[in-house]
Amino acid sequence: MPKRKRTAPTAAAAVAATMSNATSVLPQKKHYRQRAHANPFSDHSLVYPSSPDSIDWSTHYPAFVNQRPSFADIGCGFGGLLITLAPQFPDTLIIGLEIRVQVTQYVQDRITALRATSDNYQNVSVIRANAMKFLPNFFQKASLTALFFLFPDPHFKIRKHKARIISPTLLAEYAYVLAPGGIVYTITDVEDLAQWMRAHLDAHPLFQFVEEQELRKEGKGPILDAVYSSTEEGKKVERNAGQKWLACFRRIEVKRINT
Repeated sequence: MPKRKRTAPTAAAAVAATMSNATSVLPQKKHYRQRAHANPFSDHSLVYPSSPDSIDWSTHYPAFVNQRPSFADIGCGFGGLLITLAPQFPDTLIIGLEIRVQVTQYVQDRITALRATSDNYQNVSVIRANAMKFLPNFFQKASLTALFFLFPDPHFKIRKHKARIISPTLLAEYAYVLAPGGIVYTITDVEDLAQWMRAHLDAHPLFQFVEEQELRKEGKGPILDAVYSSTEEGKKVERNAGQKWLACFRRIEVKRINT
């Protein structure tokens, strides 16, 4: 019987093999489970940089030289947004901030595994941090172009509202690190929280509401799609046929009036 001729693998087969290898080494969430939320006012024994200039970002992004993050996902959870955006914005450094130990470790291990099988994730990293404390210690003034607050802890009880990630005090810090023209993306499946975030951002003089369609016309459709559906929480809402409330705000520049 004549021997069969060996054929070179097709491009599709090569991609499938790469994805299969990546899947086999990816960490499993069941080994990293932790409480859904953490108390932002507790002492978590975290070490913060004295200033943004003291951070060596090359330890997070070895493939990039003298470049700082432009996108920051506050409370990044299991990293769904980070992993979705990374290959779509290969020249943009993206950082996730997450307070929970095990969840941060999962994201770190996930990025390490993906980097081992692909060049698409060199621009993404994660830091364990409490974003409600010392955020300007991580980011220079006007250094970010996008801030994400996706399905944050709603803190339902009135006495817990002070722990919500959107507040007048924190908005001042977000305005400080966000460059004029930068966008704050918020989304939640809790209507009360959606109204809270919208009201506080509307009331701040340095943020202006921007319609979703306007952002899509500006080419930010891939970002909005990821905001809606890339996170574990977003996918859970979809499975349960729940509703999502999106609100985006642009950082505006207000000219000072000299008297």
